[in-house]
Amino acid sequence: MKSIFLVFAISVVALQFPMGNKNPTISSSDPNIEDNSLGSLLESNSIYDFTLNDIDGKPVKISKYKGKKLLLVNVASKCGYTPQYEELQKLYETYQDKVTILAFPANNFGGQEPGTSEDIKSFCSENYGVTFPIFEKISVKGVDKHPLYRWLSDKKLNGWNNEEPSWNFCKYFINEEGKLVKFFPSKVKPMDKEIIELIEA
Repeated sequence: MKSIFLVFAISVVALQFPMGNKNPTISSSDPNIEDNSLGSLLESNSIYDFTLNDIDGKPVKISKYKGKKLLLVNVASKCGYTPQYEELQKLYETYQDKVTILAFPANNFGGQEPGTSEDIKSFCSENYGVTFPIFEKISVKGVDKHPLYRWLSDKKLNGWNNEEPSWNFCKYFINEEGKLVKFFPSKVKPMDKEIIELIEA
């Protein structure tokens, strides 16, 4: 009788706590990911699948920029490269009919972007007169890397590039078709000849 009871008890436990799950649910608490759809975003082959909050907390679909070239930059307010904001604004004012600059504040490197969205917005406006789109602070590397930057730095997703930001103000250039065509390290300035040539091509 004891043996029968023991087998029954083990069966109940097994039903409550199965050893494996062939179809685990991937979820995320990241407020930038709509409907906790992290799994589908990581498998995305298009940059236009992403939605992020802008600096004012309003959701922006990257698909709204279809047909324009994009320059994505991870920015910071207390970095040696921070003066590049000036050239980014100049680039935007000169070529905004052809390219949109998307700035993504990140605190991944040296804690050089510690501010709130309000702090970042005020800093960019007061010091550099920034008018190009700035988004809420995200992570651009590490275990909490935002899915957008996973797409940008995983060749299985973007087609060819595995290089992630090595410091603040790294740049990814996207063509009119939404394809990643070039990665630029921080030292390459926004008005660099190669960037201008890509914009004018």
